[in-house]
Amino acid sequence: MYVIIVGGGNTGSSLAKLLLESGHQVRLIEERANLLEKLVDEIPEELIVGGDGSSPASLEQAGIHQAQVLAAVTGSDETNLVITSLARFEFNVPRIIARVNNPKNAWLFTAEMGVDVALNQADILAHLVAEEMSLGDMMTLLKLKRGEYSLVEEKVHPDAAAANKAIRDIHLPDECTIVAVIRNHRLFIPHGSTLLEPADEVLALVSGKQLSEFASLLAPPRPVTRN
Repeated sequence: MYVIIVGGGNTGSSLAKLLLESGHQVRLIEERANLLEKLVDEIPEELIVGGDGSSPASLEQAGIHQAQVLAAVTGSDETNLVITSLARFEFNVPRIIARVNNPKNAWLFTAEMGVDVALNQADILAHLVAEEMSLGDMMTLLKLKRGEYSLVEEKVHPDAAAANKAIRDIHLPDECTIVAVIRNHRLFIPHGSTLLEPADEVLALVSGKQLSEFASLLAPPRPVTRN
């Protein structure tokens, strides 16, 4: 993919490095001189565009016409919204992501402002805490389709319903797929005949509505209460 990142702070520079390591084409726009000096030590200089990311000229210099994704991750919500509006309505970028700095401004980051995905860090942390409390040891690694699906990691308890069973014999929820298993620090792609052993770490793609059902298969059975 061809990705333009606007904002060269810690978030923007880290995102650029991750995308480059994954083989994507990246251009990063930043106008602050002190950050530009730092960025040339972190990513190739030819990928950095010095200028105002809310300026059409800077976006065009970065190759906005061929961009498939734009991420506005500056420290200013106002600037990020100007950038997303330009990218969507002036340059028709297919996918636009924006960082929300102040949670009070989250309501502004909508499709009407050109935003496909709003990264509200406070909201994400709050939801992760709530999920950790409700799903025990299950960890949410990634959310897809605006939270409709989650990539989760869960360890198999020795007394779980799924322990020592082949995947094909486990009654997984309808919208759930086990995509990988980590065993003895080694990750592998499982098959229907793969036995889930106690202490295996299971990575699964699950519908948000069926997270609890999936978690119950790998967790210990609930104690029976007697009257």
